[in-house]
Amino acid sequence: MVVSDVFLTDQQFSFLSEIVHKNSGIVITEAKRGLLTARLNRRLRHLGLSSYDEYCSFLRQPGGESERQEIISSITTNVTAFFREVHHFEALRSKVLPPLLEAARRGERVRVWSCACSTGEEVYSIALSVFNLEREVAKMDFLILGTDIDPLVVAKAQAGVFDQDAERQIPREFCSFFARGSNRTVCISDSVKSIVRFATLNLHGDWPFSGRFDIIFCRNVVIYFDSEGRKRLWGRLGERLNRGGSLFIGHSERLDGEAASGFKLAGATHYVKS
Repeated sequence: MVVSDVFLTDQQFSFLSEIVHKNSGIVITEAKRGLLTARLNRRLRHLGLSSYDEYCSFLRQPGGESERQEIISSITTNVTAFFREVHHFEALRSKVLPPLLEAARRGERVRVWSCACSTGEEVYSIALSVFNLEREVAKMDFLILGTDIDPLVVAKAQAGVFDQDAERQIPREFCSFFARGSNRTVCISDSVKSIVRFATLNLHGDWPFSGRFDIIFCRNVVIYFDSEGRKRLWGRLGERLNRGGSLFIGHSERLDGEAASGFKLAGATHYVKS
């Protein structure tokens, strides 16, 4: 039997969906059953398994813990681009960053968090926006943190190397911050990389930092959560945002639940903590 012929029973689908939800907060509905099967068929081939019965048995064993992370990496969606949802970056440059950079020039601490950074385009878009306003920012206490649940995309983000086609997404004014690499790639300059840090982080789990942020990007994340998980995340993000800080969310998302009362709308999917 080839893996493409493997059948996923209702019980196995429920078991695997629960693993995803428990470990990431992501909800796999019946409508996404085909997607889950297609992604996990690759894992069966990689492990040399011929059935989902074998796969589920493997996951229940002590050694199956690392495979649970592989499931999360397999099903997460990493669609991203430089300067995606451009109105957010226009708001950054014109309204949000200027007073924060003034504070940084006075020696104050400024922190930005991209909490589902994927392969890094969002983080570097923020960093490029910062450098466009202040070329000496690397000498200040200004840091952008990018986190994602998938260690594979975090590693790619840390490298800062992108396909040459990415240049089409980047305005000309930022081209000086890139260098040509080999095999039709472009590389983020060391100066830009000096103000960014990346780490693997599960938003559904514990957060190993205590400081607050001045800007948080959490875009196209909660669309994969259920109502309880979504509202819980909004609340946690609100706790980690400084008063007057900005929260940017995805174009199809809305801030709801108890946390919503602590924010005011400042623009399209741009909220400010009151």
